[in-house]
Amino acid sequence: MPHKMTLTGSATGPLREYDRYVAFDMREKGSPSAPKGLKKSTFISYTVFVAKKAFNKTGLTKKSIMHEKILVQGEPTLDIPIDECPGEIGIICFQITVLPNKNDKEAKQEVSKAQQEVSATKQEEKQEPVAKEAKPVQPEVNETPVQEKKAAPQKQQPIQPKGTKDVVSFEDIIVPEAFLKTRPNPVKTEEVIEFVKRTGHLDKPLTIEKESKVLKDGYRRYIVAKTVKMDKVPVIYEYQK
Repeated sequence: MPHKMTLTGSATGPLREYDRYVAFDMREKGSPSAPKGLKKSTFISYTVFVAKKAFNKTGLTKKSIMHEKILVQGEPTLDIPIDECPGEIGIICFQITVLPNKNDKEAKQEVSKAQQEVSATKQEEKQEPVAKEAKPVQPEVNETPVQEKKAAPQKQQPIQPKGTKDVVSFEDIIVPEAFLKTRPNPVKTEEVIEFVKRTGHLDKPLTIEKESKVLKDGYRRYIVAKTVKMDKVPVIYEYQK
């Protein structure tokens, strides 16, 4: 009756291909302690011969066989030429299996634990009474419209320069002839125009009489407002100056 052998480990040498089979080398440690009086064995080298069909079913490649842990079951042989069998013992393989990696097992266990925790959390959320969630929702629904009502008029009001007391129609302002005969510095006027384009408002309010709307100060800003086509302009009244 032939002697059966079982090996576990990874290939220690490159995969060699022949006509109908492949071969690779493996080795195993000997016993950690030998009987008294006998020498300890170190490593035993094997050359494994596997039919190509059986090898291809494992999904192993020339690179992966050097890293994957495999299990080989077969029987020893002495009929293989020495150049094809560099190992101390030749093994005719009847069955070859790729063993799972320990890290893969741990990863699968962690994934399954995480899935169990997620499913347990979902079940707890379903079982929680609706009344707990209803309490915080009610004040939020009541407060939201109030906040929106307060914020709405602030957004609608245009930003005005500091010191503004009122906003009047640009067409209502009356410019005295004394101002019309003057020509403000064009460089400073252009600076104010750029300021309005950047901020959306004048740098200072115009000064006018409250009743007559006659311009008293700020002719340059009046020209800027006319240039950028403002419908409303910020003002302060003469007695408030």
